[in-house]
Amino acid sequence: MTTVPAATRLVEQARYLRGLLGGRGPLAGASIGTVPILWNNVDLADLRDGTDAEAILDDIARTGYDGCQLGLGFPEGAELRATLATRDLRLAEVYASIRATVDGPTPEALAEVRERLRLLGAGGGEVFCIALDGSADRNEAAGHAGDADTPRLTDAGWDALVALLRTVAAETRAAGARIAFHPHAGTYVETPEEVERLTSAIPADELPICLDVGHYLVGGGDPVDALRRYGDRVSHVHLKDVDPNVLARLRRREIGGFGDAIRQRLFTELGSGALDLDGVLAVLAERRYDGWLMVEQDSGWPPPAESAAIGRRVLAAAIRRLAAS
Repeated sequence: MTTVPAATRLVEQARYLRGLLGGRGPLAGASIGTVPILWNNVDLADLRDGTDAEAILDDIARTGYDGCQLGLGFPEGAELRATLATRDLRLAEVYASIRATVDGPTPEALAEVRERLRLLGAGGGEVFCIALDGSADRNEAAGHAGDADTPRLTDAGWDALVALLRTVAAETRAAGARIAFHPHAGTYVETPEEVERLTSAIPADELPICLDVGHYLVGGGDPVDALRRYGDRVSHVHLKDVDPNVLARLRRREIGGFGDAIRQRLFTELGSGALDLDGVLAVLAERRYDGWLMVEQDSGWPPPAESAAIGRRVLAAAIRRLAAS
């Protein structure tokens, strides 16, 4: 009897599962990825389960995804490309955080972002997903950042941020990759008003948007409305559901901040929270969205692979409903 190599068997399993989950109907051009933060949270060390990169990528392949974000502890460059190829996975994105105060990006921020852009190119990645980093003052304001007492970027801070983003966007295009800015809870670009100020300052063709529907909900917005408002400017999507009970407590200031809300599983398995997933997919289908749909969950109560599998299957079911309608 001929023994099938483990890598070959894994690829066969992954392809079989993708087929079993079904076609993508009106979203046939979209790719479906996930984010390894579910296994090892890059921001909160106590939410890392210690799983190594090889095991995480095995889980991602087995649960039916096309690709993933660069995760904590992943290899780089040629080693990463080879590791992904043996699982028939793609490097969907590399994420970069811009450290900032109310006065704008810190002096070292541009160099840090450029290093992440280097990793994108070295790993053969597709999208440079860039956001402001969390800060202590906005961590406390997350979920109720529209309140009058919320610390905000100064006018000079906005100017400095816009200048940095324009520089990074130009360098990303020159490197042959795509860029998308990710509004993020617990940062200085969280609320719909802050997103609007940023998008008004930089043309759409210069800086597309990654709409993380979960973060937009936490920031007080309606993701379906945002998708209609920004249209083709949304070139990258993070699909993240929100536990309405944890969010309500965060808004009532019963939870100490964004980090503590993550620990209490503010973000939950896709399909089990407040997100109108069907509405989100319907708007994307109307314009034949062909970018990445990144299923993301910062923490979960079940083992990470189980939460990842739930998200992938819920998304497949929603796409089938959309196709039937």
